[in-house]
Amino acid sequence: MSGPDWDSLGRAWWSHVRVLAGDNMQGRETGSPGYQRAAAYVAEQFQAAGLEPAGVDGYRQSVDFRVSQLDEPNSSLTLIRGGTAQPLQLRDDAQFAVSTGTVPDLEAEVVFVGYGLDVPEHQYSDLAGLDLNGKIAVYFRGGPSDLPGPIKAHYQSVEERLRSLRKAGVVGSVMMTNPKVPDLPWPRIATGLLLPRMELAEAMSDSPRPLPLAMAFNPDRLELLMAGSGHSASEIMQGLGGPGPLPRFPLAVKIRAHVAVRRSMARCTNVVGLLPGSDPTLRTEYVAGSAHLDHLGIGEPVNGKSLYGGAMDNASGVATLIQIARMMKESGQRPRRSMIFLAVTGEEKGLLGSEYFATHPSVAGPIVANLNMDMFLPLYPLKYLEIQGLGESSLGRDIRALGAEVGVRADAEYEPDRVLFIRSDQYNFVKKGVPALMLSVGYQKGSPEEETSKAWFRDRYHAPADDVEQPVDLVAAAQFTDLLGKLMLKVADAQQRPTWNEDSFFRRFVR
Repeated sequence: MSGPDWDSLGRAWWSHVRVLAGDNMQGRETGSPGYQRAAAYVAEQFQAAGLEPAGVDGYRQSVDFRVSQLDEPNSSLTLIRGGTAQPLQLRDDAQFAVSTGTVPDLEAEVVFVGYGLDVPEHQYSDLAGLDLNGKIAVYFRGGPSDLPGPIKAHYQSVEERLRSLRKAGVVGSVMMTNPKVPDLPWPRIATGLLLPRMELAEAMSDSPRPLPLAMAFNPDRLELLMAGSGHSASEIMQGLGGPGPLPRFPLAVKIRAHVAVRRSMARCTNVVGLLPGSDPTLRTEYVAGSAHLDHLGIGEPVNGKSLYGGAMDNASGVATLIQIARMMKESGQRPRRSMIFLAVTGEEKGLLGSEYFATHPSVAGPIVANLNMDMFLPLYPLKYLEIQGLGESSLGRDIRALGAEVGVRADAEYEPDRVLFIRSDQYNFVKKGVPALMLSVGYQKGSPEEETSKAWFRDRYHAPADDVEQPVDLVAAAQFTDLLGKLMLKVADAQQRPTWNEDSFFRRFVR
């Protein structure tokens, strides 16, 4: 018997990517007509694959947003040092991150707070002992190497950081990325903050309110803040990512900010399909496969292109959801538990669509597992998987076993300081106590594939170059899709629900 026709399966997967990342979808900006066209396409594909509608309105679940967009030409940023005003250049030096909490004018003293973390489990605090009341806190994203990765990730989530900063009396925050950790380069961070920023119109009851001032700062301009403090940018950079805390100290400057914001409302939709389970005792439990459908829309031009198509981020994941649903239909298999196929909106705005769904699920029974795909990057042959959350629950053992059957090794995250486990939609399920994984195509450290991955982040991540013209390994995409489908089916058919490991930090969320 011949094996699967991976080439044909890869082309079928790619056909969905081409549609979702095509010009007609206009980058799938949350709330835009392009996004709604993409949502309609996904609903059609779910229906064709035999999934039942599981939204509130057919396959749709509406989500309302409050929108804030920076009016950059009418905004300004100034450092006050010894009575002398030093204007900064928005986009080059820093950029505002606006929200519903942003105030038009604020001037305050500034304190460097290291990583800005408050981790009671390890008696670690970058905020303790500092006078931060009414001050602006400057911090680097990341944390010391001797803090466990899952804990370090959790306390860098937006709501945990906001909670600790507000408790300390902070009125503004200045975030800097660690240049040692591969992620978005500064120019794309700065231009990304020009895009509309969103919050759920229905505030979650336990969510802290945004700060009156929030901004990102170019780490290459760190000396602008450090001058006169008795500390240097090089001192801070040398300590980044090492053991123990960074120095913490007042800076010899005030920040004066004038922030103009345009405000509006928007509505968008999650797309939800259901494959009902066959076991009368288990069919009211749900295994959710998820991927975000939104991307960045039309943005600042890069090399003459302004359409941010988001082929890998994340038309790829949605295409995989569609293909798994088709595989289930063609095989005729009926899982014991029910399966949710969930394409969410607002991931790029702060995981908002998945937050809404996790809080207001459109199914009545418990969701027992979430398997999420976000930019799984089939750029080379599938020999390894990189998995966020691999060591946290029984799902890790499941995927290790399935991978071993086909010669694919499952690895934990390669760059823990990128804290990816809290930066995609699975985290909203985790916070509800649901075991979850995020899966990507992996590589061997030091290999040419690692360099290919890093080059992709450098050149294509959140850039117009993430388009349908880029090179992709279609066989790897098909094999990844097949493996994820088998994982969904394995979890759905198991007698026992997935469980958190006894030593997992995230067990605390189980209700």
